[in-house]
Amino acid sequence: QVQLVESGGGSVQVGGSLRLSCEASGYSTTAMGNFMGWFRQAPGKEREGVAFILAGSGYTESSDSVKGRFTIVEDNSKNTLYLQMNALKQTDTAMYYCAAGRPWQWASRRSPAVYHTWGQGTQVTVSS
Repeated sequence: QVQLVESGGGSVQVGGSLRLSCEASGYSTTAMGNFMGWFRQAPGKEREGVAFILAGSGYTESSDSVKGRFTIVEDNSKNTLYLQMNALKQTDTAMYYCAAGRPWQWASRRSPAVYHTWGQGTQVTVSS
């Protein structure tokens, strides 16, 4: 059974940095066709995909709202996914989730519907 456990959230001032971690068990971060993503959801808003990584290729993609500031990285030796967040803004305040995608659904990576397992979430709060 796949399990994802996030950590690393917290409170930070505008311009600061945080690194989120997502430890995966029962899931291969290297198997062809697999992919993972980081999503966030602020109160009253829809869940938004912010970064994605395709297993086996190391190919990554970020949403326009975080491009140049957030980086998704995976450590295959630890089966752990990271989201390095720099130059944080107040608009980045949200609950952040990692998720494991259904194999071979990369084309629909931005849709939460193609992810079969979600972590419990970790809160990120950015204040001025």
